[in-house]
Amino acid sequence: MSRKWRNILIGVLAAVLVIGGIWFLNRGSQDFKDKYEGVNLSTDVTGIGRSNTYTAYLEQYADLPAVSESVEVDLASFEGKGGEVCGEGLMTADDSELTWKVQVPRAGLYNIRLEYLTTDSRGIDIEREIAINGEVPFSGASTLCFSRLWTDANEVREDNQGNQIRPTQKEIFEKQSSYCMDDMGYQTEPYAFYFKEGENELTIRAVNEPVILCGVTLTPIVRFQTYEAYSAAQPADPANEQARNFNLEIQGESASLRSAPSLYAKYDRSSAQTKPYSVTNTVLNYIGGDPWTHPGEWIQWDFEAPEDGFYNISIKARQMYQRGSLSARTVYIDDQVPFEDLAAVTFGYNTDWEMRTLGDKDGNPFRFWLTKGNHKIRMEVTLGEMGPILKKVEDSIFRLNQIYRKLLVLTGVNPDRFRDYKLDQIYPEAIEAMDLESKRLYQIVDEMTAITGEKSDRAAAALTLANQMEQFVKDNYKITESFSNFRDNITSLGTAMQNMSESKLDVDLIMVTGENVKVPAVQGNFFQSLAHEVRSCASSYTVDYNSLGDKYEDTDDVIEIWITTGRDQSTVLKTMVDDSFTAKTGIKVNVKLVLQDAILPAVVAGNGPDVILSLSGWFAVNYAMRNAVEDLTQFADFDEVVKPFQKSILEPLTYNDSKHKGIYGLPETQNFSLLFYRTDVMEELGLPIPETWDELIAELPTIQGNSLEIGINFPDIKVVDNSVLNSMIYQNGGYIYDEEAKHTLVDSEAGVAGFKQYTSLYNDYGLPVVFDFVSRFRSGQMPMGITSYATYNTLMVSAPEIRGLWDFTLFPGTKLADGTIDHTVQTDGLCCMMISTDDETIKKNAWEFMKWWVSADAQVRFGREMESILGASARYQTANQDALVQLAWSDKQLKVLQEQMSQTRGFPEIAGGYSTQRHLINAVRKVINTKEDKRETLLNYARTINEEIKIKRREFNLPVD
Repeated sequence: MSRKWRNILIGVLAAVLVIGGIWFLNRGSQDFKDKYEGVNLSTDVTGIGRSNTYTAYLEQYADLPAVSESVEVDLASFEGKGGEVCGEGLMTADDSELTWKVQVPRAGLYNIRLEYLTTDSRGIDIEREIAINGEVPFSGASTLCFSRLWTDANEVREDNQGNQIRPTQKEIFEKQSSYCMDDMGYQTEPYAFYFKEGENELTIRAVNEPVILCGVTLTPIVRFQTYEAYSAAQPADPANEQARNFNLEIQGESASLRSAPSLYAKYDRSSAQTKPYSVTNTVLNYIGGDPWTHPGEWIQWDFEAPEDGFYNISIKARQMYQRGSLSARTVYIDDQVPFEDLAAVTFGYNTDWEMRTLGDKDGNPFRFWLTKGNHKIRMEVTLGEMGPILKKVEDSIFRLNQIYRKLLVLTGVNPDRFRDYKLDQIYPEAIEAMDLESKRLYQIVDEMTAITGEKSDRAAAALTLANQMEQFVKDNYKITESFSNFRDNITSLGTAMQNMSESKLDVDLIMVTGENVKVPAVQGNFFQSLAHEVRSCASSYTVDYNSLGDKYEDTDDVIEIWITTGRDQSTVLKTMVDDSFTAKTGIKVNVKLVLQDAILPAVVAGNGPDVILSLSGWFAVNYAMRNAVEDLTQFADFDEVVKPFQKSILEPLTYNDSKHKGIYGLPETQNFSLLFYRTDVMEELGLPIPETWDELIAELPTIQGNSLEIGINFPDIKVVDNSVLNSMIYQNGGYIYDEEAKHTLVDSEAGVAGFKQYTSLYNDYGLPVVFDFVSRFRSGQMPMGITSYATYNTLMVSAPEIRGLWDFTLFPGTKLADGTIDHTVQTDGLCCMMISTDDETIKKNAWEFMKWWVSADAQVRFGREMESILGASARYQTANQDALVQLAWSDKQLKVLQEQMSQTRGFPEIAGGYSTQRHLINAVRKVINTKEDKRETLLNYARTINEEIKIKRREFNLPVD
């Protein structure tokens, strides 16, 4: 193409984009009422939609009059298991199921309020299920969560570099009360439960954690009063000058209580307006941010009013996370929401701090009556007006995935765009549902725009789908033309929903002021900003941000620790080292965050650390071959240290040959594959969850007959993952190498059997080779898949719309002659290792550190801290079995993990072992791509592997045959 025509084409495309953008922005000032006005959007097409929803439940009782009386439940009169009356109330175990007979004077809808006291346990939220008269009334009643109370365990301290170290968090055990609420936050008011007049049965089942129930009350539906009613109920203004001139600043980072240990004080160097402020040192100066995002999470501050009187409350906050969206908080004063305006106080997008005085829409400050003495302010995350909209989005995604799967049965994943599938005749209900869903999404876009005041990019996914389905309904042929795009758009809508449900906010300070005090605005000018940027730039050359916490000179008796994961992990580690390890042992530790590529050159040059953390297991043996790391079996207490670990996870860290016989690392994490499955789709198909490979294969005709798939990891060139293949070899009684590590045994009969079994999944049964498991799992296109159990973390964060509709179970096994099932699966993980040294003091201190690091106490704390910072996406895969039981897994999940962990086998590391994985991938790909003979292909590559092992053994002066 000539330059002239290329420039013309670029100009045309640019014009199209500009015109399209102008149209979109102009349309942003309008709405889509013409698309859905006059249409009943509350109905569902038969066979498409959720059952047992809270909305449908409420509709049954919409005409009932409100009740006015509360009903107390007699806790001691329970029936069932797992309950025991104690001094504080009724102790309920983590497997309890308790039922009470409750006399209700009047039929109607009631809220349920629980007063409870947490016990010393795993530190995760309490979770319960409620049934009324033997039935769980709606799906949300199965996941009712109740938070714990957390506070700072110690004062803020400074390291020897002048940086403040945030306090660790500890749980306190005090009574608290909470209504049964929607855990996702879409329903912003407490759940309403119907009780008939007379005797009812109320059942509370434990899902997670024990708790002491101190009271259970059925209350009238919670309604907030107006500000006018609140003001009218207050006493006359005493005109107290001390109250009127009161001026108190409460620093955000000084919060007294919080609902989660992740809501701790943080530091900000990005703005000179943050108080207190420093660009060179870490100064704790605000609270909130990324962790303070999920509905129901709250932070509390305590203060003292000098006299009875009316006060104003102002919040210096910053919402710099969601452009075009609002973050909302429910404000409590002394555990109560005084009036309806405080049920959802919103903060718009702003990259700068903003001083917000709580007041009405005209800017008039609210006057809060406070008596002399102690008071508390609590801010709780709420979705506010966005909650019901996001519930609509979630339900829409569920229905869209049902529509997609229904059409998938006929068209397959890649439909023939030139074929007439007669979709409107075969699946008229799907076309009708598309038409209805398109109108619903147009309405959702309008509702979101009305709340935020602008057409946010977060509504783009809903608008795209609405428009696409509108076109599908007009012309059914377009469905097959854009079928995969339709699936991708549904996934995009799910991601947008996840983003919209986040409600992050920073709080720098809270002001409580008398009516004579003028609250200052947050003011900054060009010169302040310039000075801040200059100081920040200068400090970047003088401050070592890679060295964390207390830093010691080389002249000190100090050990150097390098970690290769991330800043969050390294910061948590250093905090733990300083306040736990060094405080108890006196051993000084420097922690440094480094790139993995920097390790080898540093070790070769003699400038390496004493201990390296969080490395892949193969590092230990590869460094051991070169005499670069210490054999840990030399320490007298080694056997005691490794007791909490499965022997399988030590296999990759073990090196045995004529020169080396030892274990050269300690395991930190342990990873293995599990079978993930969609409970709803499997129920639709009428299929049980398979336990063995034979059962899984037997279900393939039904699954594939519905154009669905099973996903099993296929080895990729970039991601070397032969775990399923190796596991099949193990289950067939095979091994990867002989005892002397001189030859591979993948060419044994057991190895060939496992290889044939694995490759037949793709050649004979047509399993997909390339796929995005998470996306297809979300849509239901792939209702089962074998993948790392770390996928749990991903699904919890990225797929909220299918929460409660999936689970995991044991890796498929092989039935043995005695009738038992062998679920053996390959395992691997991260490890820590000690660099070789002749300094006995360093060696001794490094070993003390490694023992502490992999201990249950340290691993539990590290796992909890990481999850508190990053959420469920950072659920820690500790290798320490004693630590695993204390992390935030449910009892059911924990049983699966423990059972599977006991049936794992490690992949041994040997000289030349890198070639084994590589050539097994080559063998698999060759068989699948060219349909070569399975046995001959494997035998040929086994010879190549053995040659490479021989070459490497000679290189390291090891005996060969």
